[in-house]
Amino acid sequence: MTDEKKPDDYAVGYRKTPAPSRFRKGQSGNPRGRPRGRRNDPPYEAVLGQMVTIREDGAERRVTAAEAFLLNVTQQGLEGDSVAARAAMTAIDEARAIRRVRDGDGPGTLVTVFVKPGSVNSALQPLRMARKLDRYRETARMALEPWIVEAALDRLGDRRLNVDEQETVVRATRTPHKVQWPDWWEVRR
Repeated sequence: MTDEKKPDDYAVGYRKTPAPSRFRKGQSGNPRGRPRGRRNDPPYEAVLGQMVTIREDGAERRVTAAEAFLLNVTQQGLEGDSVAARAAMTAIDEARAIRRVRDGDGPGTLVTVFVKPGSVNSALQPLRMARKLDRYRETARMALEPWIVEAALDRLGDRRLNVDEQETVVRATRTPHKVQWPDWWEVRR
């Protein structure tokens, strides 16, 4: 008698899959692949686009998280960290290349976006001024990004919004708790 078992008397149980349901040689375990539109990418742009407050020489100022990160890496490089210095130089070179393209020293790309009359929603998203609350629905409601609300409030100057207008602005803001509201602002969420 040989040590090999026939398929008929093969024991099925823990870690012993039935022969007919095993993957065939060369067959993928995920034949259709990842569904379109779903990503597992980390939300770097969302994190690096947020506004943070930094302190330089005792004075506070608001910058994007990406800018704060680059300033920190540059500072570490200046203090002698060679890895940080190389990273800062790479970031500076990339920024120069982007500036050359943007300012016309290199090849450029012309993008045309057609906007329906009366609707600016399709223009707000690429400019990162607003975001769809449900990115899978074509008719989803848009919400303003906190930085654009802060910029618009700065442009008001001495003009004040009434309580109804303030409520409208708060409802239209994606993350109102991240907005630095002016001292005169009454409506909070």
